[in-house]
Amino acid sequence: MRLTAALALMLCCVAPSALAAERGSRARVSANGLYSVRMVDTGVGTCRLEMLKENGPLWSADVCVGTVDDLYFASNDGEKVWVLYPLVEKGKAPAGKKKRGAGLSWARVMVAAQFDRAGQKLQEKRLTELMTTKQLSEVRQMAHHLKWLEGTLGIPGKGPRLTDAGVLEFEPVGVKTQRLTF
Repeated sequence: MRLTAALALMLCCVAPSALAAERGSRARVSANGLYSVRMVDTGVGTCRLEMLKENGPLWSADVCVGTVDDLYFASNDGEKVWVLYPLVEKGKAPAGKKKRGAGLSWARVMVAAQFDRAGQKLQEKRLTELMTTKQLSEVRQMAHHLKWLEGTLGIPGKGPRLTDAGVLEFEPVGVKTQRLTF
């Protein structure tokens, strides 16, 4: 009995360190094939955005700009990253007076952002910038989250991709192709 208790106590102490192992997103290659980018989850609330070259790391930034489940795309010069967030938390209505269009507050969420090598946000795109009010009915709403991107999370369609010219192309549900440039 004592051996079982001691073994259980030892496993409790070892398990947290085993769970703290780094997890990384899928590395995605730039259009010219020179760079790849990925997000590494290094522990609770700590992350690292990494830009890699064939011979090793080019740069890294100790910032959490997404999760390992988000989609990362590298520019052809290895200096910038676009992040697409296929599963986003619904927006909340602003406190105070109820304004016209407040019923669409769930759709005013950031779904894409561009970052530089220091992890600074250069620009962002909200769902309402990519879709018209009529097209928003195509968005898959769950209790607290939205699924909006074709080719991801079980939504049929072409997945996001980089063109040979280094342009990020993707299709929000029910919308024609959108393009983001570095």
